[in-house]
Amino acid sequence: MMSHPTRFTDVAQLETVMSTPSQALVADLKNLEGDLLILGVGGKMGPTLARMAKQAAPHKRVIGVARFSEPGLQASLTAHGIECIACDLLSQEALQALPDVPNVVFMAGRKFGSQGSEWLTWAMNVHVPALVAQRFARSRIVAFSTACVYPFVEVTGPGAPESLAPTPVGEYANSCVGRERMFEHFSHQYQTPGRLIRLSYAIDMRYGVLHDLAQQILQRQPIDLTMGYANLIWQGDANERSLRALCHCTNPTTGLNLSGPKVAIREAAQGLAQRLGLEVRFTGTEAPTAWLVDCREADALWGPPPVGLAQMLDWTADWVARGQPSLNKPTHFEVRDGQY
Repeated sequence: MMSHPTRFTDVAQLETVMSTPSQALVADLKNLEGDLLILGVGGKMGPTLARMAKQAAPHKRVIGVARFSEPGLQASLTAHGIECIACDLLSQEALQALPDVPNVVFMAGRKFGSQGSEWLTWAMNVHVPALVAQRFARSRIVAFSTACVYPFVEVTGPGAPESLAPTPVGEYANSCVGRERMFEHFSHQYQTPGRLIRLSYAIDMRYGVLHDLAQQILQRQPIDLTMGYANLIWQGDANERSLRALCHCTNPTTGLNLSGPKVAIREAAQGLAQRLGLEVRFTGTEAPTAWLVDCREADALWGPPPVGLAQMLDWTADWVARGQPSLNKPTHFEVRDGQY
């Protein structure tokens, strides 16, 4: 098991740690035939996942595809050995021009801003996956999805299993079901192996559920407990498991829940407040249901995620107390009507 620092000095160290592969990932990618193509590499997780893949398999090509609208991102990835291709994934012509690669990680998608421009959300979350699934029909495709495809489940249970029918709340979440259905359809049509990664709340020091809670505590804002529970996973662990899923594709493609154990929002907020030396106030009461996932299938493959809640609380409290950078992208984990 990898050892982790007690704190992160700065963004550079944070990204380095989130990009460091385990020996298990190194072994998996060594046994995986072919290079890697990461579509939508410019998102919150993409850059560290791409760097992890390159570190784990330095002799493979790791190709990152995005619009690269963020200044400096393309140069940073290039400096870490990742080949970058600027591409609008809505363009069939641009997709056809991409190289044929045996292993595809699909990370593109749209969530926030969906309200009011639902048409673009559906184009990005359903039309683009259909184009990609056809273009890379001969590859294996690990596609990022979300736990939001599930309905709310009882907080006293183990969470939604992969077998639970996706009947979510809200137009964004329904577009995510559409994304899965497109990959499923073309997987059946072309016998394309794959996995649909139903990720729930990856934690980075600059964003995520714990970052949101810590910021609210610092700003003396009350914590709404209505969405009383969530599954959380350290982003480094999420990167690792998503890449290792390339070795566990099914034909046809199937869902795989990816997160950590259920966390009580009240407990997490109290832990952060204690570490920050501040009081925490709550509003509302825990609803009997929440968006929760049963991760026993992933845990059977790789064991439980190595980084636990206490470590994430330590890191988050230290980071925000020192005024380190934030992406200013709230998760809106407390939203229950599906409107983003």
